[in-house]
This record gives sequence, C-alpha cells and structure tokens, in this order.
Amino acid sequence: MHNTELVEETISFVKETLGGAEAGHDWFHTQRVFRNALLIAKDEKVDVLIVSLGALLHDIADAKFHDGDETLGPKLAQEFLVSLQIDAEITEQVIHIIEHISFKNSLAKKGHPPYSKELQVVQDADRLDALGAIGIARAFHYGGYKNRELYNPDIPPNLEITKEEYKHSHSPTINHFYEKLLHLKDKMNTHTGRKIAEERHQFLLKYLEHFYSEWNGTS
Repeated sequence: MHNTELVEETISFVKETLGGAEAGHDWFHTQRVFRNALLIAKDEKVDVLIVSLGALLHDIADAKFHDGDETLGPKLAQEFLVSLQIDAEITEQVIHIIEHISFKNSLAKKGHPPYSKELQVVQDADRLDALGAIGIARAFHYGGYKNRELYNPDIPPNLEITKEEYKHSHSPTINHFYEKLLHLKDKMNTHTGRKIAEERHQFLLKYLEHFYSEWNGTS
C-alpha cells in the first residue's frame, strides 16, 4: 500500500472504533489532532507517515475509558498496523508515540526514554486540542460525563498532583485548568506548537477571569 492508502485505511479504522466515544475523545478530536500534527510537521524534520499514524491512533483506546488499562491502546494499534503489513520499525515508533503521549506520564517521578521528533509533534498536536475554546469545551464535557462539579471554592486545585492522583481525581472541572491545562504552554516541544499554544493559553486566562467575575457576581 502507498502511504496515502495506509492513512485512509487508518482513518476508517479509527472512525469505526471510536463510534459513540465521549465527545472530547472521539473521532473529531482525533481528526483535529491529525490536522494539527500535519501543520506542525511542516516545520520539522520528521517522517510524516509516522506522525500521521501516531496522531490517528493516539487515542484508539484511552485508558480512562478502559478501567485505567494503559496497555490496550498500544495493543489494538499494533494489531491493526500488523494487519496492514506496515514495516516493523514504523510500527514500533507509532507504538512509542501512543505509550508516551499522555500528559499524566509527565507527572510520573521516574524519567522517560528520549522522545522522538515524531512523538514531540504528535504530543504538541494533542496538547493544543486541550487549549483554547475547544479545550474548554472538552474539559467541561468530560466533567459532565463524570458528573463533576463545575467549581467548588472549598476544593483547591492540587498543584503538586502525581500521576496516580491525576488518574483517580474527582475534583471540579475548574481545578483541571490549574492541574493540567495552564501547564501545557510551557510543555510544548516545537516552535509551531509553542506559538499556537501561547494564543490559546491567553484565551484560557481570559475565560477564567470571566468565570470568576460571573461566579462572584461582580460583572
């Protein structure tokens, strides 16, 4: 198969697999990450096929929707890529992306193996979708999905949150801004990622300003 055919086959597989998924982690999220990744890749020396496959398969079985099983996504992706008879080295690099892309892994105390440029691109693309207007919409949608409070002034955000605490958190959605979203700008790997993230970060700050003024009845 040509690269274009491989990508199209992967798109079909992801659309089918994520049918009915929670809206913050569905096919449209994957599509946005895929588009962001291709945009960032234009300015980076990367293998675009690996970037494309990594972006498309990065959330094929998000652990938070599968009882915390972090092995299922890589397993499903590997089985699919093997079925396409994709080169083993490419498959290995795509699996590397899926295993290490998550924000929660950056909270682990132990270090991580060196990140490939392809992983850096896809990671930035995924993190961009957690920022700005769509990032806010996704945060509150997931909070509603988990029946979380919008905000509770008596529950402060955990600014030193660990990976395990993050995985099992039930805190209000506004806390998620301080525990994750506002940190993403400074975790970008690429120039393009940093540039886009800065604008979306400012949108988050402006949103929070309005949120608190409305909550407190000052505007």
